[in-house]
Amino acid sequence: MTDNTPVGPDDGGPRSAAVSGRRLALAVSARRLALAVSARRLAWAVLVPVAIATVTGMVLLWPRDTSAETPEEEGSTRVSGQVVAVHQTECPPAEDGSVVPDDVMTTRCGTVTVRLTDGPDAGETITTRIPSGPGAITVEPGDHITLLYMEDSFSGEPYSINDHRRSLELLGLGVIFALAVVAFGRWRGLASLIGLGITFAILLLFVVPAILDGRSPMLIAIVGSTAIMLTVLYLAHGFTLTTTVAVAGTLVSLTLTAIMATVATAAIHLSGITDESSLYLTVTNTQINMRGLLMASIVIGSLGVLDDVTITQSMTVSELAQANPAYRFRQLYRGASRVGRAHISSVINTIVLAYAGASMPLMLLFALSGTPVVELLTTQYISQELVRSAVGTLGLIAAVPITTAIAAAIAHASALRPSQLAETGPHPVAGESGISGESDAAGESDASGPSRRAGRSPRPAKANLPKEPWMAYLDDPDRESGTFP
Repeated sequence: MTDNTPVGPDDGGPRSAAVSGRRLALAVSARRLALAVSARRLAWAVLVPVAIATVTGMVLLWPRDTSAETPEEEGSTRVSGQVVAVHQTECPPAEDGSVVPDDVMTTRCGTVTVRLTDGPDAGETITTRIPSGPGAITVEPGDHITLLYMEDSFSGEPYSINDHRRSLELLGLGVIFALAVVAFGRWRGLASLIGLGITFAILLLFVVPAILDGRSPMLIAIVGSTAIMLTVLYLAHGFTLTTTVAVAGTLVSLTLTAIMATVATAAIHLSGITDESSLYLTVTNTQINMRGLLMASIVIGSLGVLDDVTITQSMTVSELAQANPAYRFRQLYRGASRVGRAHISSVINTIVLAYAGASMPLMLLFALSGTPVVELLTTQYISQELVRSAVGTLGLIAAVPITTAIAAAIAHASALRPSQLAETGPHPVAGESGISGESDAAGESDASGPSRRAGRSPRPAKANLPKEPWMAYLDDPDRESGTFP
């Protein structure tokens, strides 16, 4: 007698394997759809309050004295010109009869013929002295230069050479830079260039004028940095859960950096006045808090590297979660932290070298004066740079566990559990054979069909996951991560 009982989904046949594979694919798709909805909710929950607070802060702190006139040198006008000829002559001896050796000669004598390209005498050709003295520029025929015009000059010559014009050279370098970024980054590179332009606009139109207007430099730095971060991160990386996690991590780390900068500058008794420029700024603009300006510079300076670290950690967790949805919080956190530690170890050296390079002339001056190392490190200028490096590095170190923990918690909460996968049918648990949707399940049933028809147990699929989490980047290098699975 023939048994016409239909084969159930758990009878182990090829049809049941295909059905279970389809169920698994539907479960994964449904879970990803639910995650997309939760990602939008989380993004709005983080973005909206922060954006409202940032816009409100910019409105309240917006500089009022934007129409104030900038003081200019009395009786001087800046004009442009092009060098036509240079006539160098031998310098006369000094008045006391001393002779300066050729290897230390800093004075050049002679005249320069210049054709003026703008100003009241545009089109005319004038003659002036060759620039001389320490730091004087060297001009050659064809150079584009700027000149200062003073009608009542002490030397009797109304025109004096001031500096080179570098507009065309800088424009060419900027074009090469933009083309390289777009050629490599494509649309993301173009978005990054737009974000760079917005960054300069916020700094030049809000941060600098507001500080000159006497507002709190630290408060302005926090508001301006938040505006830059929200704009640049979402513009460059898209409105995704990965970017939102990076924004949250950057906000927390930036706040910690501001707190540490405040404590460090007060504890080490830094005034923010270290050179002639800061001293001149204090004398001419008494309303500026120089210590606050120092703290603001630390916060703004650390923002760029913080963005780099937080987006890297968020995307690392995203890649690990997509490579193996069965990873739990600890596995995601530990795997991404290994990448973070490697990143931080190189970034720390980069920060220190950047500050050391900027302070190189002063360090050489101290070395020539024979200042002991202990006294050198405790001077106002060097102590300020040490505080910049230390506080910035501490902020970066804090950004790694903070961002990684946020990303791992979200990825763990949104991942499919083994129990959920088991409900879809007899299919290998994620992490043993990987999740690749219906096509993988169908391919597995086809490959193992003959063995199943012969009544044998299905051959277990080979694990397609790497042994080390960081190797997950090699699974599919062409795939771009947008959200968690």
